[in-house]
Amino acid sequence: MTDAQQPGFSRCNNATLRRAARSLGRFYDNALAPSGLKGTQFGLLFQIHVSNEPAMSTVADALIMDLSALGHTLKPLIRDGYVESFADTNDRRVKRLRLTPQGQAKLDEALKLWSFAQRQFEDKVGAERATKLRAALDAVADLDLQMPAAALSP
Repeated sequence: MTDAQQPGFSRCNNATLRRAARSLGRFYDNALAPSGLKGTQFGLLFQIHVSNEPAMSTVADALIMDLSALGHTLKPLIRDGYVESFADTNDRRVKRLRLTPQGQAKLDEALKLWSFAQRQFEDKVGAERATKLRAALDAVADLDLQMPAAALSP
């Protein structure tokens, strides 16, 4: 049996990482479901909370998202009254974000659910292994992975 034929095995870093991300994403989405938030929405609320009225571009950079994807994820949070956007006082072209009181309450609710899921995950894989996994994934996220132009031409 070749490597490609083995179930769940791939030599492609991207495929393996995406497979793990989907599994872990599903786990956290299920844990957060009672709050009505998805993992991506929770992460966005948390990032806004810790960033002190950040510019949208700052949040997008921190989460490695493009602005259109950020806007798409923000829409239901703004609609539901959890986040508000406002113009920067020094540059009206810059949109900033902040949690509303309802958003802070929703984040507090979701943090309890997230904490429980975090403990469950660490109980399964071990706290030290989970710490090493996060460090390794942070290192990958921090890499400047750009394809050289020469590699893109036929």
